[in-house]
Amino acid sequence: MIRTTRFQNQGGTMKPLILVLCGLLICSVPVHAGRGDKSGTSAAAELLIPIGPRGIALGGSSLATVTGIEAVYWNPAGLAQSLHAAYAMFSHMDYIADIGVEYGAVGISFAGFGTLALSLKTLSFGDIEITTEDQPDGTGELTSPTFFTLGTTYARQLADRIAVGLTFNLISERMERVSSTGIAFNIGVQYSGVGGISGLDLGVVVKNIGPQMKYSGPGLLRQGNIDDVLRPGSFYLVKAASAELPSIMELGLGYRTTLAEGSKLITTAMFQNNNFSEDEYKTGIEYVYNDMLFLRGGYNIVSTQSSDRESIFDGAHGWTFGFGFHRLVSDVDVNVDYAYRAVEFFGGNHVFGVTFGF
Repeated sequence: MIRTTRFQNQGGTMKPLILVLCGLLICSVPVHAGRGDKSGTSAAAELLIPIGPRGIALGGSSLATVTGIEAVYWNPAGLAQSLHAAYAMFSHMDYIADIGVEYGAVGISFAGFGTLALSLKTLSFGDIEITTEDQPDGTGELTSPTFFTLGTTYARQLADRIAVGLTFNLISERMERVSSTGIAFNIGVQYSGVGGISGLDLGVVVKNIGPQMKYSGPGLLRQGNIDDVLRPGSFYLVKAASAELPSIMELGLGYRTTLAEGSKLITTAMFQNNNFSEDEYKTGIEYVYNDMLFLRGGYNIVSTQSSDRESIFDGAHGWTFGFGFHRLVSDVDVNVDYAYRAVEFFGGNHVFGVTFGF
């Protein structure tokens, strides 16, 4: 069942509102140059692992044009621009070092209220051998870390051209006998028809805003002995340091144009500022044939402050590509998508996904 909800544009009252929202989003994260010297020191780095074959194939640059259930990760505002009353999405990524990333999300729209979605991202590490200071070659025991992010998203179409969205993420990390939990918020805005130009879209997102995280648990207990004292040893607790979340601010544009009857071309571009890595510039292009076949490609450039070069391949991802198929099966819209993301020091990432629209 296809459902569309349109709200009348409130003209002069809505324009100041969207300017205020964009201003709040931009001011929520300190504006500064990239911090490559802090790479790898944040908490909950799994928040930065992307999901969704379409967005990944476009180099992660689709925050201005993404709609439906996949928008939950890229820009929660896009969830409001759903063409269906309900969505379901499942994806799998072969990540680096034999890590698997599983993702599932469902969403439903309510007339006059907005759209709600639930999402779950999990990381599968497999069995890892336990080592200690006294047994660096292993104790013979195995452990399997458990990392997951559970999200709730609310999005609403404020006017014909304006959509906003908010995601609340619950973060859980557990490794052997230590664990950590935290919360993070994502806020997004999408504006269609920028400058009165049909097909030109703007997106602004602030992600991973929340308190610091730190580990705790019995795994941080150590046994200590006092020399020359007639008393048994006792345990003391190693207090773990807190770490900030990897907050990012993203600003993107997208342009849709019709090439010929039944075919479209979508181009996207985005700037990303991360408080724990260098700034990134991302771009992507998607060719749509008859709303059945989708061909996609993208590229990422990492900005550095190096005096001898302005941009480098960041070692995590550079060029991307992918494709997708859409078909109506028994009144259910089915999209099957694939994406590949190049990686410099590991094997490339393969991403598979399927989306259902009801």
